[in-house]
Amino acid sequence: MKSVLSIFVFLVIAIGCAQISYGQGAAPDTSGTTGIATLFARDPLTQAVCFKDGGPSGSFQNGQTRNRCSDLNFNSYSANGFSVGVEGGKQGVILDLGTPEELKVKYGYSETVGGGQGFASINVKNGKALILKEYKSGTQQELAESAKLFQTPSENYSSIPVKLGHVYLLRITDRTDKTFEMFAKILVVALVPNESVTVRWHVISNNETAKL
Repeated sequence: MKSVLSIFVFLVIAIGCAQISYGQGAAPDTSGTTGIATLFARDPLTQAVCFKDGGPSGSFQNGQTRNRCSDLNFNSYSANGFSVGVEGGKQGVILDLGTPEELKVKYGYSETVGGGQGFASINVKNGKALILKEYKSGTQQELAESAKLFQTPSENYSSIPVKLGHVYLLRITDRTDKTFEMFAKILVVALVPNESVTVRWHVISNNETAKL
């Protein structure tokens, strides 16, 4: 009887701890696709990342280097820069939104310890790019760079300097497939100039026809 009671108490405590960890029993946010990836400037396979699975863009096949999927490239098209829209009929736009601290001051929302609320809130809906306005209510406001995100690219690909700690927002479309439209946000968490960059990436989308 004592052993059964002990097990019951243990389960109650474990469940309680899990609820605290996720915030009053709320499930963790699994919307979109997210991960950590390190891009290496000198490695032919990991110069870019594929947002389908967070894996490297390249592979070796039959004695050749092949491109698998290159959604975000580091250094290949612009020294110490990010490039998007670099394959096939793809076109890209990428914007530097600044650091999480700068975003907090600019848009006036509250951050939790450790940050991340502003980055997590960035979304695209109804042709607008949005960010947190008020933490408790969860209301959002339009990003100042929203209109730039939806401009038609003047070139096939877009490049921008990589800066440590900065948040980036990107849009990729396809000239040969008008139903394709993908949005993603990037946080640079580590940078070794001319060598590597590590990013937290998160795919978001404002329509149901976007293909990952």
